[in-house]
Amino acid sequence: MSSVSEKVQAVFQEPGCAKNRAKSEKERKKGCTKQLQPGAAAGGCAFDGAKIALQPITDVVHLVHGPIACEGNSWDNRGSKSSDSHLYRMGFTTDIREMDVVYGGEKRLFRAIKEAIDRYDPPAIFVYQTCVPALIGDDIEAVCQAAKKQFGRPVVPVQSPGFAGSKNLGNKLAGEALLDHVIGTEEPSYTTPYDVNIIGEYNLAGELWQVQPLFDQLGIRILACISGNAKYREIASCHRAKATILVCSKAMINIARKMEERYGIPFFEGSFYGISDMSDALRNLAGLLVRQGAPGELLSKTELLIRREEQKAWEKLKVYQKRLAGKRVLLITGGVKSWSVVSALQEVGMEIVGTSVKKSTEEDKERIKKVMGEEAHMIEEMTPREMYRMLKEARADIMLSGGRSQFVALKAKMPWLDINQERHHAYAGYEGMVALVAEIDRALYNPVWQEVRLPAPWTEG
Repeated sequence: MSSVSEKVQAVFQEPGCAKNRAKSEKERKKGCTKQLQPGAAAGGCAFDGAKIALQPITDVVHLVHGPIACEGNSWDNRGSKSSDSHLYRMGFTTDIREMDVVYGGEKRLFRAIKEAIDRYDPPAIFVYQTCVPALIGDDIEAVCQAAKKQFGRPVVPVQSPGFAGSKNLGNKLAGEALLDHVIGTEEPSYTTPYDVNIIGEYNLAGELWQVQPLFDQLGIRILACISGNAKYREIASCHRAKATILVCSKAMINIARKMEERYGIPFFEGSFYGISDMSDALRNLAGLLVRQGAPGELLSKTELLIRREEQKAWEKLKVYQKRLAGKRVLLITGGVKSWSVVSALQEVGMEIVGTSVKKSTEEDKERIKKVMGEEAHMIEEMTPREMYRMLKEARADIMLSGGRSQFVALKAKMPWLDINQERHHAYAGYEGMVALVAEIDRALYNPVWQEVRLPAPWTEG
């Protein structure tokens, strides 16, 4: 477990994180969160964070070494789509029992790896450490190394026991596993001056497919997306990219920073949500590629594409602008969406009465101030009772949040729209912005709200 502890401490002191840079040396050593208690780490634990970060890699076996409940808790909790293999949607677990706790689960893990290779012949296997085998001392790194030697294919240990910390810590530990065991282990069949990586994009509801056609029109090739719709060999050879766009810095800043250090791949943080943010992302990426040696004509091609796509999007949005102008939105999300969705909604004339920043970095908060002004209402923590009161007092017309908060809105008889990872609609790029606005309009003007707000027939005199 010493290697896990060292890795956790290294992640806690990530120099690319602005929050860490603002801390004293003593505070930095404490890390970003208190460790969770084994057995009380269900939901947002480090294992869960690692699994959801890597599971969108579509063609590998994701093998959970632990009790079956760990795999059941984390399986398919993100709607990541695949254009090819669907192996990632299968659940694999060693399902360790009481006797494994007594005698150790390493042999059981080795047999599970062999069975997965024999039955599915994947290009690689990712093995996830969980609380119980970590506590009894199973050395999954040694097992993975032995399996790799015997079966002749990559077996990647992901050291992320749930009690190590939060889901966000697990995201970064997943990134460390890629850096240590995957990235740079293979070479691409060919390279171009237009090769890029996307980090922190998970192809939720197929959002990557709303962005990729724009890249294709510019001749920009996505060498690897970490990890939406990705294949193992794409990630293994992504160290030959010329530039990287980081979509979610909170989760995987360590990958972008270390790839810049090791392979000289520059990166910037951008967003695919909203018209202006999508345009800025394309513009910045083109500029970065030109500085890396791509032909200068890429800049003019990019501006032409932006002008054309913005015009098309605004034509489609005209029908909604009058209906949504002045409508008040309460945004309960975090990370990149805490500012990118704000910007997107303001573009169509909506008013943001508050946005949560619980999962946001200092850079995210600065961007919120930039788009909402210095008096921006940033919410560190909001209880369900406070959400209910805010909606009930009509200080917001609609709430955008994750599925956990939907019942607060429904109890207040107010419209709600899913904006988090479980959603079934894609909101990235220009087309995604139109889709988001259309869904908000549909939710706000659904006639069901007029009906549910009427007094019940049996209460009338």
